[in-house]
Amino acid sequence: MTERERQILALIREDPLISQQAIAEKLDITRSAVAGHIMKLTNKGLIKGRGYVVSEAPFVVAVGGANVDVHGGPAAKLRLRDSNPGSVHSSPGGVARNIAENLARLGFDCRLIAAVGDDHYGELIVRQGRSAGIHMQHVLRLDGEQTSTYLSVLDETGDMRVAIADMAILDRLDLQRLAAHEPLLRQATAIVLDTNLSDTALAYLTGAFAGRPIFVDTVSSAKATRIRPFLNAVHTLLPSMLEAEALSGMQGGSKRRMSDMAKWFHDQGVRHIYITLGRKGVFFSADGERGVRAPAQPMRKSVNANGAGDAFAAGMVAAWLRDWALAERLEFAMAAASLTLAESATVSPSMSFTAVKRLCGAHRAA
Repeated sequence: MTERERQILALIREDPLISQQAIAEKLDITRSAVAGHIMKLTNKGLIKGRGYVVSEAPFVVAVGGANVDVHGGPAAKLRLRDSNPGSVHSSPGGVARNIAENLARLGFDCRLIAAVGDDHYGELIVRQGRSAGIHMQHVLRLDGEQTSTYLSVLDETGDMRVAIADMAILDRLDLQRLAAHEPLLRQATAIVLDTNLSDTALAYLTGAFAGRPIFVDTVSSAKATRIRPFLNAVHTLLPSMLEAEALSGMQGGSKRRMSDMAKWFHDQGVRHIYITLGRKGVFFSADGERGVRAPAQPMRKSVNANGAGDAFAAGMVAAWLRDWALAERLEFAMAAASLTLAESATVSPSMSFTAVKRLCGAHRAA
């Protein structure tokens, strides 16, 4: 599915009776172009019958953070406690939102449940998400509230040195508001959660939908422990090493220590765990196999490492949806992360299923 087809399908899902002219005006293209895209979507089986009845297909629901990322990096070696010449970039972010956008760009149907304010940043997140192909109609818009902001300072290698996250608005995703989405969540093929969510929200989501495949990104070592009481409902856990250590209370480092840590997580009920190790690759314990998978070739030079973990998580969800074997899941997810490293935006604008598979092929050829 092309980018334009994703945009048109998202508008039709929001309003099945929308006219072709209205779609054309929203996307700033001609009505005849819209008609052509709709014909292609119909031929692909994604639209059927009159009134744009959208074919039911597997879909993912992501629940959690949606914010604007502001990150700055120095032109030379980072000097602490000083003003550094460099560059500053901003883009829509938030772990759940990032994973949703990556999945949409990879060609998967993804709906986002999040909260934003009625400010400029909130409008930017909704507009850009819709343009990227995310179904944004379930995003809560709150009058008088400030949209979440994530402020980070990168070092000269592109790695984050320090960050501040203003995510208070997520507390408004309370039990009542989440319960309103119960039919959607029950129909989802997979549910992706991040630990920006409150303890109450995580308790509800992991309890009410324990029978669904739940993927959890643990966000940060400070927030990772929020999922600890609910690990028995987690299908796939996606932490960094620091987050895994904070959650388990165990130290990683050696293969043996990581294996002991994985056993602890499995004992809590987690089925699959993938611990990202930066440029060293990923430690995995899934499908009865356990070990470290190094990148097939050196990871791309990092411009902004903030979104690589979210791309890895989305790649893993995408590969699971395609029912691939473990080796192929790891290869695809790591390639998605590598593609993202080279971009200043938190989600790579060049992210696509074809681009990631091409990168997988390049790695094998090398």
